[in-house]
Amino acid sequence: MKLLIVDDEKPLIIGLTTSLKKEGYEVYSAYDGLNALELIKTIKPDMAILDVMLPEMDGITLLKKLREFSDIPVIMLTAKDDYADMVLGLELGADDYVTKPFNTRVLVARIKAVTRRKSQNQELSQFSFRDLTIDFDLRTVYKKQQEIPLTSKEFDILSALARNKGRVIPRDLLYEMVWNTPDYDTRTVDVHVSKLREKIENDPSNPCYIKTKWGVGYYFVKEA
Repeated sequence: MKLLIVDDEKPLIIGLTTSLKKEGYEVYSAYDGLNALELIKTIKPDMAILDVMLPEMDGITLLKKLREFSDIPVIMLTAKDDYADMVLGLELGADDYVTKPFNTRVLVARIKAVTRRKSQNQELSQFSFRDLTIDFDLRTVYKKQQEIPLTSKEFDILSALARNKGRVIPRDLLYEMVWNTPDYDTRTVDVHVSKLREKIENDPSNPCYIKTKWGVGYYFVKEA
């Protein structure tokens, strides 16, 4: 697996390169955004790790240009607690972010998690359960062959729960997955789940798809 690390801190790149090579990755590096963009077109990496603060072309602009021709996974490196960069990066198509300073083992774990998610998402383009069908690519939901109109957030919540069928997702984690920020509001999650149930459940007061784990979060039922 080819990784491209883009950061203007040479000691950081040297340290990461050494650690990631030990994990079995083929590692390339660039110290500014313009050079990174050309390198991406040349070596076609499997994943890019981009710092937000870069000379010549910042990481956000680089990500924007990258998404014009490639959908490779991208992990952004951001300053600690800089939520604006985190949210903007995720909205532009980043797959994850790591805040500086960080432990290399954390970055390796994030790389493996993103790779695993990408693999699962590519394999699962459609999900069917009882009389409900979800098309993840077209972002449509059908019940008894009739399309159910969902808002973007309602679809994202349903998608997150269905992809993790049978596993409880805590409210704070569900908020972070859907709204792409760790500053969670559990009341917002509850309201959206309630509206989602009204649209897909036969009886929202006794749901057969999305169940509540009281005091924790929600899960999509596993039983047929």
